[in-house]
Amino acid sequence: MTGTPALTIRPATEEDLPAIVAMLADDPLGATRESPEDLTPYIAALKRLADDANQHVVVAVRGERVVGTLQLTIVSGLSRKGATRAIVEGVRVHADERGSGLGTRFIEWAVEQSRQENCQLVQLTSDVTRTDAHRFYERLGFTASHVGFKLQL
Repeated sequence: MTGTPALTIRPATEEDLPAIVAMLADDPLGATRESPEDLTPYIAALKRLADDANQHVVVAVRGERVVGTLQLTIVSGLSRKGATRAIVEGVRVHADERGSGLGTRFIEWAVEQSRQENCQLVQLTSDVTRTDAHRFYERLGFTASHVGFKLQL
């Protein structure tokens, strides 16, 4: 798009949290579990994540505006002959940017970062109700190969 500011992917900062949390809350699932009015727990979480070299919380910025976020976690393991894997979490694209190619660019960034971290596998989960997201991930080469389980604590 002519005249559209360039997109930058960079580590998230505390100043980005209002925009990040707003995106996390901007859907039916997030609206029930996120609290944009109180950033205190998010500030503490971002500090913990920033102190862990295996955690990458990033934002996509167009101009001065945060338009996307994701978290990439690097996990060492014994299975798959001691493989290191990457887990993609919390992928969000601002409503104004959906359909712009940002989601694809974000996932491509995560896959490339995973390669640089010597990962042998990139995995993610997506809520069973997010059928559009499932099609998106499948278009990018991901396969729905497992059934995920969660236990609320």
